[in-house]
Amino acid sequence: MIACQVMSQFFRIHPENPQARLIHQAVDIIRAGGVIVYPTDSAYALGCHIGDKSALQRMRQVRRLDDDHHFSLVCRDLSDLGTYAKVSNSAYRLIKAATPGPFTFILEATREVPRRLVNPKRKTIGLRVPDNNIAQALLNQLGEPLMSSTLILPGDEFPMTDPDEIREVLEHHVDLVIDGGFCGLESTTVVDLEDDVPRVVRQGCGDIEQFVT
Repeated sequence: MIACQVMSQFFRIHPENPQARLIHQAVDIIRAGGVIVYPTDSAYALGCHIGDKSALQRMRQVRRLDDDHHFSLVCRDLSDLGTYAKVSNSAYRLIKAATPGPFTFILEATREVPRRLVNPKRKTIGLRVPDNNIAQALLNQLGEPLMSSTLILPGDEFPMTDPDEIREVLEHHVDLVIDGGFCGLESTTVVDLEDDVPRVVRQGCGDIEQFVT
């Protein structure tokens, strides 16, 4: 991993009533090209600005990811869906019924998605709408999706969960760690909707019964 020149900032944000001042500061860091660690409804995640190539590369370095890795666009609601993904009526109904929630949906990407974010073999992108107050506050203030990846370090099977440990391990590799309390031990459930028929490709948080045909 390539280190930042300075230590990361560390914000303790209330999980139910996020402090507006800290949310504003966090979004300023994102807009300035920073990489952050933030809580979701499944686990802690890495996030950066959707258009920032350098920040995306730093996220790859933290997790040692190859070019085939599916990043996700984390959205505040379904209003962003049509901008970044091609969605049929049947797929939209499934997504609407499951969001907000701990699900990532694999969909065909539109031309609005920067090419470097799209799976190079399948031209797809993952999208999700988290049920987490801090994540929602960040997204509402930012006004666009976050480029995101679950915080699972190389060699680990499960995501990191302790904000103080995250700070200790990544304080020279990210620009901000948000302590939002405990938010889970599992990644999202990933559902492939590229061909309209739901296919669960990774079971994590969330009930998969609604996607089993």
